[in-house]
Amino acid sequence: MNVAIFSTAEEASREVARRIAGAVNRRPDGVLGLATGGTPVKAYQALIGMYRDGKVDFSKIRTFNLDEYIGLPADHPQSFRHFMDQQLFQSINVDPERTFVPDGLASDVAQACSQYEAMIRDAGGIDLQLLGIGHNGHIAFNEPGSAADSRTRQVALTDETIENNARFFESIDQVPRHAITMGIGTILEAREIVLLALGEGKAEAVKKMVHGPITEQHPASLLRRHRNVTAVLDAAAARRLA
Repeated sequence: MNVAIFSTAEEASREVARRIAGAVNRRPDGVLGLATGGTPVKAYQALIGMYRDGKVDFSKIRTFNLDEYIGLPADHPQSFRHFMDQQLFQSINVDPERTFVPDGLASDVAQACSQYEAMIRDAGGIDLQLLGIGHNGHIAFNEPGSAADSRTRQVALTDETIENNARFFESIDQVPRHAITMGIGTILEAREIVLLALGEGKAEAVKKMVHGPITEQHPASLLRRHRNVTAVLDAAAARRLA
């Protein structure tokens, strides 16, 4: 695993934006895998700035998001579709019809997951996949114990993840208990993976990802099996690395 450490969250986020823009400029009709949560917000802001400065054109790309809560409509303020629209899509020239997020209201979740996998395959696979990391090492909603060859599927969220995400809702009781997520096997098929981790709270998870055993009990460690993966860290997230 390549590791790139920057002094501040802003610098690390700008580096991620540069990598994403570089992938788009190399293949203007390529495929991006995107993430939600607090971590990528500054990177998306930097991408919007690059677009407005004429440094990148998103008009031909396709995007696939990692996950979505089950039970939330697309226009719910805490749905990941709403997040992507607000934080990125509405501020760049991407075609909304070419941006894909799992359907949290699918009547047949298993079929929707299979269709999502097929859509990624039909698009030619993901050129660059952006990831964050959870405090317990989860990537997307692949919690500890997720199989290394797992595919897009319904998952139950752990109590820890529910508690961590409660800050986005009015109460913890409103946090969905299930989600659709890309599997680890799906993620590892991306041609390039960039993981962004910010803040001291992620330092222990980053240490285990980089230096710990490669194990399904710490899903992010499985990224070390990929041939082209970079962890972009701020100094706080990297503080426990030797």
